[in-house]
Amino acid sequence: MRQIVLDTETTGLSADNGDRIIEVGCVELLNRKLTGNNLHHYVNPERDSHEDALKVHGISNEFLRDKPKFAAIAQELVDYLRDAELIIHNAPFDIGFLNKEFERLGLPPVTSIVSGVIDSLAMAKEMFPGKRNGLDALCDRLGVDNSGRTLHGALLDAELLADVYINMTRGQDALVMEMVEEVSASGETEVVDLSRFELPVLLANETEAQAHASLLADLDKASKGKTVWRRFEPQPDPA
Repeated sequence: MRQIVLDTETTGLSADNGDRIIEVGCVELLNRKLTGNNLHHYVNPERDSHEDALKVHGISNEFLRDKPKFAAIAQELVDYLRDAELIIHNAPFDIGFLNKEFERLGLPPVTSIVSGVIDSLAMAKEMFPGKRNGLDALCDRLGVDNSGRTLHGALLDAELLADVYINMTRGQDALVMEMVEEVSASGETEVVDLSRFELPVLLANETEAQAHASLLADLDKASKGKTVWRRFEPQPDPA
């Protein structure tokens, strides 16, 4: 499955009132693994940012003057997002801005380009009701290092959100443990990230399956037909 973690920075809070995108950051996940195939652009919004927005992202109007306008990056962005599942924190905000930019260029809305959208903020509110669920709070709660985040930045925030999302969706039935400690030859403790490894799926062969069935039959006989698993076996339809 191809997923894109996306974040934007903007000149203000209202796309409907003329605020524009100034930065787009995208991080690609393939089968829940970071690929390094990221997409990042600063954008000339053709207007100044509001003072409150400048305090959030710190991207000056002067810095953006010589950056490409959204029209120059739009097709690359569409091609990059096509058929992927988007993961966005507070998705309606970013989707609203992207749709407004696409509308100006006669492009279809985002939801018609991608396979689906996951709102990680809505997911976090369901998992942690009554708690702060901003990106920084989730990083602290889930052990994601956000020490480099002094201001909002689209690419950095997308990278952090990718780690947050993977941690939020790693259930107790996951086959891969997050970390394991090993003692090296020098006696020092090393931490190995097992999530880097792909676990092979080993299926029982015919001989092993028959041996398993024979063992279950013996247990069933010893318990006089009172084994628990029999209660969950499908029963034949009455003739």
